[in-house]
Amino acid sequence: MSSYCDYCNTHPEDTYNREYHDRLYGFPIQNEDELFERLVLEINQAGLSWITILKKADHFRLAYAGFNIEKVAAFNDEDRQRLLNDAGIIRNRLKVEAAITNANRILALRAGHGSMKSWLDSQRQLSLDEWTKLFKKTFVFTGGEIVKEFLLSTGYLPGAHDETCPVYQQIASLNPPWMA
Repeated sequence: MSSYCDYCNTHPEDTYNREYHDRLYGFPIQNEDELFERLVLEINQAGLSWITILKKADHFRLAYAGFNIEKVAAFNDEDRQRLLNDAGIIRNRLKVEAAITNANRILALRAGHGSMKSWLDSQRQLSLDEWTKLFKKTFVFTGGEIVKEFLLSTGYLPGAHDETCPVYQQIASLNPPWMA
């Protein structure tokens, strides 16, 4: 018998989290800009509730040029100020700087790996502790919880869903990186 994850069962009225759970959380992401988006959103969640980020996600996409890595990497001081004045996103200087810095670091990863996804795929056998050390070395504003949630949410670590959850079977059928 399948049942949804405990989190969904304890928040039955929450359509934001339910939609994220059913359509995005734990599903493998192929698109590099979408991987970058998830990293930026996870960084912005630090110290806040995930529902806050989900409610602002559409505005984040507008503010950060659709999470186009090249465009964000080229953001200048005017863009930084625009983001810090934008009430539709999280206006935290460290988080804004992290998005721009990490976009540039992803561009640098391309030189050796072709893409962020290729870089992630080449590391998929790492433990969570090893992933965390690697992320801290490669990116900024990436502590243990941010790395864990990024990896769970993008299919690089198992555990996003209970095995009895119907979404678990959908994800398993896609052969996520943690199953490879």
